[in-house]
Amino acid sequence: MERVLAAAILSMAISILVGPKLIAFLRAKEYGQHIREDGPAGHAVKQGTPTMGGLLFVLAAAVPFLILSPFSAEGLTVFFITLACGAIGFIDDYIKVTHRRSLGLSGRWKLLLMAAITVGVGWVVQEEKVDKSVYVPVLDWKIGLSIGFFVLLFLIIAGAANGANLTDGIDGLAVGVGIIALFTFTAINMLAYIREGQLDVGQAVGRGAAQDLAIWGAALIGGMIGFLWFNAFPAEVIMGDTGSMAIGGALGGFAVMTKAELLLLLIGGIFVVEALSVILQVFSFKYYGRRLFLMAPIHHHFEMKAWSETKIMVRFWILGGILCAVAFALYYKYYFAGFRDLR
Repeated sequence: MERVLAAAILSMAISILVGPKLIAFLRAKEYGQHIREDGPAGHAVKQGTPTMGGLLFVLAAAVPFLILSPFSAEGLTVFFITLACGAIGFIDDYIKVTHRRSLGLSGRWKLLLMAAITVGVGWVVQEEKVDKSVYVPVLDWKIGLSIGFFVLLFLIIAGAANGANLTDGIDGLAVGVGIIALFTFTAINMLAYIREGQLDVGQAVGRGAAQDLAIWGAALIGGMIGFLWFNAFPAEVIMGDTGSMAIGGALGGFAVMTKAELLLLLIGGIFVVEALSVILQVFSFKYYGRRLFLMAPIHHHFEMKAWSETKIMVRFWILGGILCAVAFALYYKYYFAGFRDLR
């Protein structure tokens, strides 16, 4: 428990202290956000706001993790996924700021790079003999996937990263929702660590791995709270794809390594809704010639209905918190028993 708290506090302190220097550096290099011409009119004032701020909380979290981590395979895997997805986002951001445009790395390259990440994660799954099945709470089903589990890995990692990326369109929105989601996974792993130590209940991950995952989750939370200090409306810095894809990658990694793949639909529920709103918008316009929303992703729809950014942000945080509370309750009720025979 002490290591988890220390990771969060140290990461937050680094993020808050280094933040002004990073913002000044990004501003001096003119690494500013380029706003889409077809975006909400109110976003024009964000043009030039320093971007790639996700570097702040990723690096701030990496320092305490490397100091305090017991270095389990599971913890290092989620650490790798987070940094790798963040690196893809960084390349995307760098292309945007150096070419001074709103389009960066092509979707094809992003998917290829995420497939490469999936190969690495798949190797760990194979080496660590992680159970290639998915547990369905409430119904109490255990569905074996065999080779199909590796396809699911790609869908989880790519889906989570892109869902978080689509959510990053309003000051404080993606980072706030991400903090709530990561807090849930951190609490789940702390519960697994404590419960297994007291009752010797077989978990999806070992006791040391659960502690390691909790340390990385807490480090990310601390760094993101420090980032939110500067990203709250009106934002002094924007996380960019560097931060949003790192958050999504981390959530996908936590879901896989805690064997709570289906719970990600609730824990990352806001990201799921944002992604679905884009999919439905494209499908409806392509096949029916009309739009379901005034603008997608869905947070822009509410902006077009004259909701303030702060109002949208807080309400999405509330909804995210409710979904995460439901997910945690399901984990507590079903997963301890459901995973008893997984390893």
